[in-house]
This record gives sequence, structure tokens and C-alpha cells, in this order.
Amino acid sequence: MTRRTGTFHHGTIRRRITVSLSVILTAALCLGYAACDLYDVLPGVLTLKEVERTTITNPRTVLSASKAIKRLDSSIAVDATAAQRLIDEFAATEGIGGDYSIAIADAKGEVVAESGIDKARVPASTMKTLTAYAAATTLDMGSTLATEVYMEQKQDGTANLVLVGNGDMLLGAGNSDTAHVNGRAGLGTLASDTARALKQRGISKVTLSYDDSLFGDDRWPSGIADLDTEHLYYAPVSSMAVDGGRQWNGANPRNPDVFSDYPVLSMQPALDAAQTFRQRLEEQGITVQGDAEQGGAPAGTSPIAKVQSASLSEVMAFMLRHSDNTLAEEFGRLLAISEKTDNSPAGATRAVKKVLEQAGISTNGLRMMNCSGLAEESKVTVRTLLEVQQRNLTAGAGAAAAEGLSIVGFVGTAADRLDDASEAGLLRVKTGSLGDVTSMAGNVSRTRGGALTFAVIINDPNDMQSAREAINTFIAGLPKL
Repeated sequence: MTRRTGTFHHGTIRRRITVSLSVILTAALCLGYAACDLYDVLPGVLTLKEVERTTITNPRTVLSASKAIKRLDSSIAVDATAAQRLIDEFAATEGIGGDYSIAIADAKGEVVAESGIDKARVPASTMKTLTAYAAATTLDMGSTLATEVYMEQKQDGTANLVLVGNGDMLLGAGNSDTAHVNGRAGLGTLASDTARALKQRGISKVTLSYDDSLFGDDRWPSGIADLDTEHLYYAPVSSMAVDGGRQWNGANPRNPDVFSDYPVLSMQPALDAAQTFRQRLEEQGITVQGDAEQGGAPAGTSPIAKVQSASLSEVMAFMLRHSDNTLAEEFGRLLAISEKTDNSPAGATRAVKKVLEQAGISTNGLRMMNCSGLAEESKVTVRTLLEVQQRNLTAGAGAAAAEGLSIVGFVGTAADRLDDASEAGLLRVKTGSLGDVTSMAGNVSRTRGGALTFAVIINDPNDMQSAREAINTFIAGLPKL
């Protein structure tokens, strides 16, 4: 008994010494690593270097459009005389020609000044505001689009995988990126999850199919093919695509959500996505036999892996700020499916018009060749553009379309359209540019309180640069009304 007690006692002492030495050694290692991190010898968050940081002199609270809308005071009248003076000054600008329409309305939708308000003209990309409003007020804008992998196991121990797209045309080629809209769902992450599921089943060899049936066979809206012969502005709407089909060839922007170039777009975006997925699978140690072919998911099965896109609201904001024609057409197609109209480009435009009319928006003179405005034969009045923007201001369901507008002087296609620095951040707009067309529509926060909406279309100006500058000068005066 005494001998056992002594053995236990010595064992206890040894354990205490071992634990103490371990604690001391661990602390020393931690302190040593922290020191190396501090002097940037090893990677880490600590540093003695000066850190660059943005200093905001007068920080302001950032509000989403939906919150700002709730605070809107629509009772503050707009000075109609001053508004008409702005339009008269615009009309007197040399170089704009005579083929224009322009109008200003208050937050209640009452037109206070106009010229040619009911004349239908070629709108260019301001047509996207119609599609955006119709989609935002009909679809579940908080929902996401899944890209899924289904499996059908074969008797020889291999399996056939089917990559199924549900409309995410902003897939990333690598891992899912929660910090960005473009690439929120990554094919690298999908491949990793798929490989894990396969290995759990003892499968290391597969064949690969992809399902691109979501939007049927008709992917080319009227007017686009004739204007986009170099494939810079439209990729066929597909069930899936990597980065909207943009082929950067190594010149990818650092921020996938921010760019202004127009690289060549893929004409087979779904197949490209499948081939990228195949590469990511092989990097995970899965052998993919044969070429990727079109196919469908086996009935009655569940996906073994999937990734989710950004919300439709975020995708819409991306679409508007980049004036992305493909995504505009896709929102039209998603709307057509939701409204149970024909699953085709023509069905998409009919669905948009149907929703506008149900909302009481004028569609007189409206001719939608497509949902993006990329067609010289499309026509719309500035009255229609005005009424869409007024609904964005007052209808909570239209907030998604309002939040996606470019902010003059800050972000989007109107970042360089600021004519007066004092108006920075007060104008939310959609621009349009197409051949001999320049246009703009949006809503404005007024310096005296309240808001207003405006729209302007110029067709066939004598001087395009003068026409753009005339619009810039015009919108700079709107916040003061």
C-alpha cells in the first residue's frame, strides 16, 4: 500500500512538471510568433507598419432605399416655374437637335414640367427600369438561385453527375465568395462538396452532364444580334454562367463587382460553366471520363451538393449598375416563368408590360423588342419612365429596383456624370446610350426636402457630346427645385 502511494505521488509530480513545462513552452511560442508577426516576419494581423485607413470628415448614416422611402415627405411642392426654366434651358442647348422628350414630376407623380412627354422614342438602356420594376414587384427578391449536382450511380461502380443550373449567371470559377455578388456561389466550392459526397460513397470516377433547359431553346431577343455582332454586350441567357460569360483572358478585375470594360462574352455559357466545374472536380481527385454533355437530373432524387447565388435583389443592383443586358433579359425570363407567359423573349416582354399595366403605369406607345433596351426598334415615352420611377419611390415592393440605380458621381454607369459637386449622392439614375441615343431616368433627393422624378431621351442629336453634357447640366439643377 505504501509503495503504491509513493508511485502515485511521484507520478503526480511528474505530470505537474510536464504540464507546467508545456504551458511555459506554449506561452513562449505564442510570444515568439506574436513578435515575428509584429515585425512582419511571419503572417498575421499584427504589424508595426502604419495602416492606411479611410477618414470620413462628416460621416452619415447609410440607408437602404426601402428605409429612405418610408421617410419620404411627398407633400413638399416642386417649383413648377423653376422646373420649366430648367427644361427651357435644356431645349436651348446647341447640339441636342429637336428629337427629344423630357419631363419632371413630383413625388406624388404629378408632372410639373415637360416637353414631348407622350412621344415614344428609342430609350436605350433606360428600358431596363421597366424590366427591373416589373421583376422587383413580382418575384421574391430575397430568394436565391441554386446550382446543384445530382448523381446517378452505375453498376460498374462509376456514377453520372448532372450539373443543374437554376439561373445563376454570376457563378465564380473558384470558391464561393461571400463578400461579392459576382461569384457568391463558386464552382470550386460546389466541386469540393461534390467530391466529398462521392468519396463517402467510394466513388472516384464519374461522367458529367449539364442541364441547361431552364429557358428553353429561344435565347436571342429581337434586335440584339444585329447590334452586337462582336458579342460584347449580350451572352445568351442560360441556366448558369461564370461571371456572366465574360472572357477576361487573365485580365480579370481585382473586384469582381466593379469594372467598366466590355470583354468578349461566351456564346455557350452553360457549357463553359460545366467545363469549369469539371476542372475543379479533377483538382479534388475525381476522374471525369468523356466530354460534358447535355442531360437531365434523374427523377425523384435530391442533389448531393449545391451552392446559392446572391439574392435576386443584389443581382438586380449588379444588373442596373453595370447595365448588364444579359441579366436584364434573364429577369424578364424569370418574370415570364413566374407569370406563366410563354417561356421566350417575346413572353418576357409581354410579362413586363402586363405587370406595368396592373400597376397603373402608362404603356401607351410602348414597344419592347426586348427587356434590356438593346434594340433600335424599341420605343417608350418619358411618361412611362417617370411613372416607373415614381412607383419606386412610393411602393415598398419597388425598393429593389430603386436601390440598384447608379448614384451620380459615385457608382455605376453615371459615376462620371456629375456636373455640380454639391449634388453628389442626391441623384439615383439609369443611363442609356445606343448609337444615336442618349437618355437618363431616375429620382432625386431635393435639398429643400422631399423628392422628384425625371426622365429625358434624346434621339439623333446633332452632337452626342453636347447632348450628354446638356443632360448633365439639367440633372444638376434638379435637387434645388
